[in-house]
This record gives sequence, structure tokens and C-alpha cells, in this order.
Amino acid sequence: MKTKASGFFSTEDKECISNSIKKSEANTSGEIAIMVLDESDSYKEAETLGTFILSGFFALILEIIKSYFVASKAAGWTYSISGLSAHFLLEASGHTSIWTYIPMVFILYFPLKLLFSKTQKMKIPFLSTKRIEETVRERALMAFYEKGLYKTRDETGILIFISLLEHRVWILGDRGINRKIDPGFWSKIATELSDGIKKKEHGKAACHAIEECGKELSRHFPIKPDDTNELSNEVRF
Repeated sequence: MKTKASGFFSTEDKECISNSIKKSEANTSGEIAIMVLDESDSYKEAETLGTFILSGFFALILEIIKSYFVASKAAGWTYSISGLSAHFLLEASGHTSIWTYIPMVFILYFPLKLLFSKTQKMKIPFLSTKRIEETVRERALMAFYEKGLYKTRDETGILIFISLLEHRVWILGDRGINRKIDPGFWSKIATELSDGIKKKEHGKAACHAIEECGKELSRHFPIKPDDTNELSNEVRF
């Protein structure tokens, strides 16, 4: 069964995450937020491409089966796997017809398109790694602004972004953070979090990632006397 973003973390996980953020922010003026989404895009082009390819493939299989039965009947043979041979298959191919193949493609197209629209995971094989990476990065950036994470006083907000369909984790820092910490630093933490999620250790991995982010932020952005909690510590969806 597909795991929805709202149910990705258990109640205990959410409590651990909230406490980890609170503890990490006690030593830094940086602000940490975590967000989980079902997917970063609807990938309509993958839906259309996959539907065309699979409808064409299954229509071809059906056409071959139909040709086998027609050729067997024409030869006066019973339908048996033992009747298959290179010569017979060559004879059967002569009974294939584009006039039955094309209608079968269109007939299969609509139920397959519905299946693709209901089953997001089917789209992934029809997407390039580059397309997935760019989409998750852009969606993380969009979420950063949608959720107002850029509004921190010293531009020290950081977003841990998890996109479930793509199995991707992206960590995005605000301008104040990027002036002192190389954005590439966060990729290591993102990889560790992704590995933990693959092991089904969602909460444990997330809390560890938050703690690691907090340690790095405290080195460059120590807590200030007048510091306030500017962002919610709860998981965002």
C-alpha cells in the first residue's frame, strides 16, 4: 500500500522530530524545518509516454496471439505450444494486420491511462534521473517560499525536504546560511537521511539529520541573546 505523506511519520516520530528541532535550535540562531510531500510533480508527460508505450506493447502481444490462432486454424492444427516453430511463427506473422493492431492500441490506451493516473509509481520508469532531480529541487525551492521559510530575521532558515514518490531528499538553506556554508555540505546529510528511509527508519533518520544540521548551524550561527523561535517545529505537509 502506498504511504501517504501525512502518515509517513508515526506519532512517536513526529514527537522525536519536534524535540530534535527544539534541542538543535537551542544552540543556534538558525531555524530548521522539515517537510514531506507525496510527490513533487504530476509528471503528465511520463503518464502519456508510458500509456502509449504499454498500449502499443500489449496490442502487439494480442496481435501476435490472434495471428497464431488464425495461422493454426488455416493450417488445420490444434492450438498447442508444440506447434510453435520458427517456420510456423513466420507463417503466423503473415496474418498480422495493422488494421486490427491500431484499434487495439486505442482500446488499450484509455484503461492504461486511467491506471497511470491512479498509480504514480508507474511513471517513474519513464522519467530520466535528471528530470526527477531537477523537479525535486525546484519543488523544494517553491516550498521554501510557500511556507515562508525565507522570512527569518537573519536569513538562516533551512528546509529538509522529502519527496516520497521520487525517493529523494533535498536540504535547502537560505541566503544567510549559504554565505557561510557550502550548499554541497547538506548533500551528505541528505544521503544519510535517504539511506535511513530506505531501511524503514523514518523517524530515527530524520531526527539524526536534524541533529547534524543543528551541529553545523551552531558552529556558524551561535545562539543570540534575543533569539526567538521563528518557525514551527512540527512536520509540514
